[in-house]
Amino acid sequence: MSTLTEDRAGRLPVESPGRGRSRSRSRWGRWLTGWAFVLPAVALFLLMGVYTIGTGFALSFAKWNGFTPEWKWTGFQNYLDLLYADPALAPELRRAAWNTFQVMVAVPALTVAVSLPLAVALNSVKRLRGVLRSVYFLPYVTTGIAVYYAWRYVLEPDGAINVLLRSLGLGSLSQPQGFLGNPGTALPTLILILVWSSVPVATLLYLSGLQAIDPNVIEAAHIDGAAPRQVLRRIVWPLLTPLTAAIVLLGVRDALHGFQIFLIMTNGGPGGHTDVLGLQVYRLSFMKGLAQTLGMASALGWLLFAGALLLTLVNARLLRRIR
Repeated sequence: MSTLTEDRAGRLPVESPGRGRSRSRSRWGRWLTGWAFVLPAVALFLLMGVYTIGTGFALSFAKWNGFTPEWKWTGFQNYLDLLYADPALAPELRRAAWNTFQVMVAVPALTVAVSLPLAVALNSVKRLRGVLRSVYFLPYVTTGIAVYYAWRYVLEPDGAINVLLRSLGLGSLSQPQGFLGNPGTALPTLILILVWSSVPVATLLYLSGLQAIDPNVIEAAHIDGAAPRQVLRRIVWPLLTPLTAAIVLLGVRDALHGFQIFLIMTNGGPGGHTDVLGLQVYRLSFMKGLAQTLGMASALGWLLFAGALLLTLVNARLLRRIR
């Protein structure tokens, strides 16, 4: 039996009602099948993502130690204690914020200053470029904890760096208490290690950007008499601005949220000179015993999130102006 009928004028074929219902059922069947495959991932995201984020935000307005059945709601008191109200905690957080700011400024700046010339040098190499790229990328793929323990061993009072300085007749530069035990060298040393671990990714990003630049542009600049330094400053650097913004943003993110290197190598010492905000969140969450500080840890985490979001928006706006 035909599923098509003629319209009233007897000319145009019209789909029969039975065929339309069949297509509708088929469409609903495909829709339900698709949701059946997607539903487990959606449920996991709602449980581990939305629920966790919502619970963490609500916890920032309460006091809880992780064991009692109920929270003690305090409103904005956790945020006020972190900023100024708590006479014991607020000064520590201000010192940690200052240290975090130093890391947040120094690590991206030094990473860009080291990785861009290194990428330019690698881009000019014609032979063994892949081998050299792998060598420079090795610090990034090495397990972070193992690298941090290795660095701590090297920086000890009898570590390799002090031994090398003494053997070269530069004993005045050595540190008898170790580079991590001296309040004046602990934080700069950790900043240099963070830069060392950040340079590989930044170098590869810059290298990919350099290889994407049209060679005719560089050649035209050389023909016009531009020196290599002028080409790098006037042509290459502006074209790599988006990559630079991404590298700076990654460095800022690591400075705000990273704490592993500070925990493993110094635990905030000596005397709090390497204490950072990420390490403070960890301590408030897991190192206060039965004290009701989980809410304060959540509040501090949300303050860090707000700071990171604000810096991201500022970075995006500056990038649009540059473009």
